Amino acid sequence: MATNAASLRRQHGIGRAFIYGSLFFMAAFYLMPLWVMITTSVKHLDEIYAGSFVGLPTQISFDAWRSAWSEACNGTACRGLKPYFINSLLVTVPAVILSTGIGAINGYVITKWRFPGSNVIFGLLLFGCFLPFQAVILPMAQTLGILGLAGTLPGLVLVHTVYGIAFTTLFFRNYFVGIPDELVRAAQIDGAGFIRIFVSIMLPTALPIIVVSCIWQFTQIWNDYLFGASFTAGENAPITVALNNIVNVSMGRKQYNVDMAAAMIAALPTLIVYVVAGRYFVRGLTAGAVKG
Repeated sequence: MATNAASLRRQHGIGRAFIYGSLFFMAAFYLMPLWVMITTSVKHLDEIYAGSFVGLPTQISFDAWRSAWSEACNGTACRGLKPYFINSLLVTVPAVILSTGIGAINGYVITKWRFPGSNVIFGLLLFGCFLPFQAVILPMAQTLGILGLAGTLPGLVLVHTVYGIAFTTLFFRNYFVGIPDELVRAAQIDGAGFIRIFVSIMLPTALPIIVVSCIWQFTQIWNDYLFGASFTAGENAPITVALNNIVNVSMGRKQYNVDMAAAMIAALPTLIVYVVAGRYFVRGLTAGAVKG
């Protein structure tokens, strides 16, 4: 018996070592690009050209970060990423709030205030989730031209809000389906109306899916390049467009450290969002975002 127990412990130890070793290898492989970006961004250019991309810097310098933030050239303008970072904030924050709010109302109406044709409308909204970006560029451009919002930040906010409504409606609809209809009927009997039920009952119970919707929309909007390049220009460009321009501008030696620092600056907001709220994203999904 003792021999069998020792053999089982040995097999268990080997299995655990294999699992943890595999996980460590996959994590290291996945994080290697991030490691290269960080280490390269704090190296001097001469050290990079000497062939040191992966290794630790001999001397840490944040000059590349300062240059990427306030001095790097985006075409003919050498103002760094700062103004375009602000542009992305001015687009992302209102677009996230609007698309999440409209999606919450849509999901509430479709599930708790059913009307003739509600399933058809939901089907059409669901179809919108599968429309590629390229399919809506021309009609969006025409609409922005008619509204006088072409090439402006409010126009880009409108584009992201409209495109995101399909996804946020799907999230909230699937979440609100799991809330008993009897709860809404009881509130109606007590005299609560459409808005009171939504604000006092539905929204407080929907905090997990609100987090999911906000993280999803924030990531999609902040990282978007196609809409930003198509519907804005010049000073109104978002950070992804400015990053592309900075990386593709070459004057003298290629500034790899500045390029990596600029990429890190552009990626930091979404990285912070996932590090801080990632667990709530998973909780929200398991709480109802994938229910049918």
